[in-house]
Amino acid sequence: MRRLAIVGLLTLSACLQPTCARSDAPGTVFDCCEGDLLLLLDSSGSISSYEFSHLLQFLTVLLRPFILGRGHVRVGLLQVGTEPRLEFNFDAYNSQDALRDALLRTQQLRGDTNTEAALVLAQRLLRRPQGEDAPPRVLLWLTDGVQPGNVDEPLATLRREGVSVLAVSTGHANYLFFREAVTPPIETHLYFVDIDAIKIITEDLREAIIELIRAERLQVRDVGTHSAALQWRPVLVGGFGYYELRFGSGTEEWRMNLPPQQSWAELTGLQPDTQYTAWLTPHIPQERKHTLSTSFRTLPDVLSPVTVTVSESGVDRVRVSWAPLQPDRVERYLVEFGPIPRGDVQAVTLTGQESSALLTQLQPHTEYLITVTAVHTSGQERAMSVRACTQEVLPGLVDLQLTPVGSDSVKVDWRGHTEAAGLRGYWVRWETGEQFPSSPSSSSRYLPAQSLSTVLTHLSPNTRVCVLPVYRTARGEGLCCTALSHTAAAPWG
Repeated sequence: MRRLAIVGLLTLSACLQPTCARSDAPGTVFDCCEGDLLLLLDSSGSISSYEFSHLLQFLTVLLRPFILGRGHVRVGLLQVGTEPRLEFNFDAYNSQDALRDALLRTQQLRGDTNTEAALVLAQRLLRRPQGEDAPPRVLLWLTDGVQPGNVDEPLATLRREGVSVLAVSTGHANYLFFREAVTPPIETHLYFVDIDAIKIITEDLREAIIELIRAERLQVRDVGTHSAALQWRPVLVGGFGYYELRFGSGTEEWRMNLPPQQSWAELTGLQPDTQYTAWLTPHIPQERKHTLSTSFRTLPDVLSPVTVTVSESGVDRVRVSWAPLQPDRVERYLVEFGPIPRGDVQAVTLTGQESSALLTQLQPHTEYLITVTAVHTSGQERAMSVRACTQEVLPGLVDLQLTPVGSDSVKVDWRGHTEAAGLRGYWVRWETGEQFPSSPSSSSRYLPAQSLSTVLTHLSPNTRVCVLPVYRTARGEGLCCTALSHTAAAPWG
């Protein structure tokens, strides 16, 4: 009994795209693509002779429009059986007639479905050449299902190598497996279809392959305000012919001829924030090549400064920096700064080659408004402002003294800058690690700003005591002393 045609909803949704509306005539040729396409064909005993012959016919129709050979599309065929067999490699056929004959005379292997061994061989065939910029590589897998086996690792290796995986299943199982095996998006890379209805996926699958191996020969790089670079894959070989490059915007157009070995061109003298189109036509005697084109927009004209930042903030200084640096367009920079909300405004003038200034002799713990103005050679001026705060003055401890008041107690006295603004209190910390080195311990307590002494009890010999002043924004520099014995006071620092 013939099975009814079943196409997954994923494939049906793909046919709603505009590309599915295209109907290619039998003689249509696509000079669009460059890449390696490896056909992984299930040739085991689970595939009937009827199915196998239909799969081969399907492949001849699917691949018919592509130009074959190096610099275009190379096709290889790997059969899956008890032992995988490479029917032909990528460089075997450079014409559609030869490829069609090779596909139609392929003999089925039968035997088991040793998918794991086939994928390992496919991994070696599709490995990227060392140090080369290889064209895209695609694995097209045609099968009626997957037998149990360790296929996850070779599939993961293929993905790491950058190989795109597409799958066509004439069975209706293993959906979850194939969903993880194919390269996203699964809507165009995974097909479940009955063998009698396989023709209906031809155009969709061909479009999916084209999207993966489309030769993006003309690319735009390093677009700036007044320049851009074009790069392409060489299509002229043997030193013959030349490239005609045209580019323009609106009614203006420029043209240049380039030697066959060149694969890039820098466009200069462009207008900022302008849409341009470039056309590249390879010319070679007695051969027609398609014109490649691309469009791009130059960046808007940028006047420095665009960003102003503050760093190295100290008690009486800050560093202000700006970008971008445009020494060929900026005559000088004027940096003005003054305290907020009111105060004297000072100014510093710098050359157009400088991108920062260290502002000194500022008031501590004060907010400043800093304005950087660029005076351009064209007479234009551009200014940007930023706020910056100097740090608070944090006086350290003046002195510290420890006085024993018992067998295991010490009186701690210190003197700090009680008049200092922002003083909140003191941290007293003591450590007893020298008595028990394997298990040191520490304790601390916080005391208000008016406290200038405290008593510590239950101390061990050689206890180290530290006192640090605490201000509104940070801790100041403290002092430390060690109680050397229970009978004498330690020297104070």
